[in-house]
Amino acid sequence: MLRAPGIYASERLPLERIRRGDPVLRAEDDVYTNHIHADDLARLAVLALFRGRRCRVYNAVDDTELKMGEYFDAVADAFGVARPQRLSREEIALRLPAMALSFMTESRRIDNRRMYRELRVRLRYPTVSAGLQAARQSLVL
Repeated sequence: MLRAPGIYASERLPLERIRRGDPVLRAEDDVYTNHIHADDLARLAVLALFRGRRCRVYNAVDDTELKMGEYFDAVADAFGVARPQRLSREEIALRLPAMALSFMTESRRIDNRRMYRELRVRLRYPTVSAGLQAARQSLVL
């Protein structure tokens, strides 16, 4: 089984949210988030079928350590749009719907060593930066 938070790809980026002006948490309130590119996740699913051990859970995440606001800043920078406004947890609760807020309440840094060791994968996009660069190139073409 794969645990895959934060799936992204060129067609799965928060660009609309950034363009709409939705804020993110200020640095001192921000939470860690984990990501995996959709192409890498698909490869991991196949590898888990053939190489995965019985009753194992694999964290399907890349090597990036980012807080959520840093992720949104990286997406904005990659596509040349203004970075989102940073607000306190209290201020953001007044501006965003409950579903969006739910992603800002948990902070985790997920360990991917088992994924590398047991599935013997080499990610095509080992970092969000690599995935965003590829996404920018694919959307420009």
